[in-house]
Amino acid sequence: MKMRAIIVEDEPLARQGLESYVREIECLELCGVCENALQANEMIASQKPDLMFLDIQMPKITGLDFLKTLTNPPLVILTTAYPNYALQGFELNVVDYLVKPYPFDRFIKAINKAKEILELKQNRNTFTASTIEKEHFYIKVDNALKRINFVDIYYIEGMENYASIFTAKDRFITLMTMKSLEELLPRSEFLRVHKTYIVSKSKVLGIMGNELDMGFIKIPISRSRRNEIIGELTRG
Repeated sequence: MKMRAIIVEDEPLARQGLESYVREIECLELCGVCENALQANEMIASQKPDLMFLDIQMPKITGLDFLKTLTNPPLVILTTAYPNYALQGFELNVVDYLVKPYPFDRFIKAINKAKEILELKQNRNTFTASTIEKEHFYIKVDNALKRINFVDIYYIEGMENYASIFTAKDRFITLMTMKSLEELLPRSEFLRVHKTYIVSKSKVLGIMGNELDMGFIKIPISRSRRNEIIGELTRG
């Protein structure tokens, strides 16, 4: 599988270094190089890349502020000399955060993460149409696809670009975002109750303050959406 990539970097030496790295990776196809966010915006529209290497410190608009303007951004690997922006980057669901100067093996690790996320997205798109009817879906676990039945899920906990799916007996970790899982699960059966939690409505045993009783664990609910969440859970 080839990933189409663009580079957004205002420093000439950094651009050249990234270009040389990208050309060494067989699964990457470089489809554009930009010096600023304006060029990047046009290139994303025209080239529709799968992956963007994005510098944070750029003139006029930072990489993070530019990323916030995109409604459907490609996968993003941040490249920067400033490690203090890491948390903000992961809050925007970036794939990885590379601090300059980064070695080639660290670059490869970031590429492998991006490739795995893209493969999972493609698998999700392949399975989505049929899985709702079959009441199950598939996730990638290690090097295999694991079938997860909707009825077996108690709750899901998000962790950056990963998620943990909890059943009565098992925990499965998959490289999927909470947003993608929320779109995949039937809304009649599951509810996003917190930034990092999705629960099965049928598995909720009770509501205590700002927590849901799931039997073996208490799940926090969003304070700002508490009334909405309780209304959804108690409806009917």
